[in-house]
Amino acid sequence: MLIFSNVFMTFAWYWHLKDKGIALWKAILISWGIAFFEYCLTVPANRSGYTTGWTGFQLKIVQEIISLVIFCIFAVLYLREPFHWKYVISFLFILGAVYFAFKK
Repeated sequence: MLIFSNVFMTFAWYWHLKDKGIALWKAILISWGIAFFEYCLTVPANRSGYTTGWTGFQLKIVQEIISLVIFCIFAVLYLREPFHWKYVISFLFILGAVYFAFKK
């Protein structure tokens, strides 16, 4: 559920960057409408994860990793932005954070 919710979130926040001609108020309303579906998936996913023993910190850290992976795919395929090696290094540091967050 978190993966699909992040797809909706990424589109809600960034789809309008490609079309600079759309009025800001329209972009906000459309984004808000898309974000509704993100909430419909994120809230139950977080509740499920929390009730099965994940901490709030762990849920947030995993959500950020998923968000970054989805955003990378979105930026390359939709926004047509190049993926640079320095992003790989940055993600490795974030993966280190995930490791330490889940370490007993």
